[in-house]
Amino acid sequence: QVQLVESGGGWVQAGGSLRLSCAASGRTFSSYAMGWFRQAPGKEREFVAAISRSGSTIYYADSVKGRFTISRDNSKNTVYLQLNSLKPEDTATYRCAATASVRFGLISQYDYWGQGTQVTVSS
Repeated sequence: QVQLVESGGGWVQAGGSLRLSCAASGRTFSSYAMGWFRQAPGKEREFVAAISRSGSTIYYADSVKGRFTISRDNSKNTVYLQLNSLKPEDTATYRCAATASVRFGLISQYDYWGQGTQVTVSS
């Protein structure tokens, strides 16, 4: 019912910044909690950040807390992930996801996934 398209990935030196966007189709964006996840080749998918439908509740992985910021603009059907102070270990494919569930803290709770955008951080 919702299609997600990420953008904003790229190559950046350590310490640099990127701003990822996830654009959702449809009229029901505000009905979904949104999350960002990442996966490096050969590694398991990892939770990064999540935001409730209204934006009032936000969760971050400990590894990105203080460096990344998740936000959403329901009028634009878009969720953002601001990545600051990037480290080489942040290199991964970043995907946004949506869930209609009230619960949104677990990967298994997400119903829709974007294709992903690549973030590469060099030393």
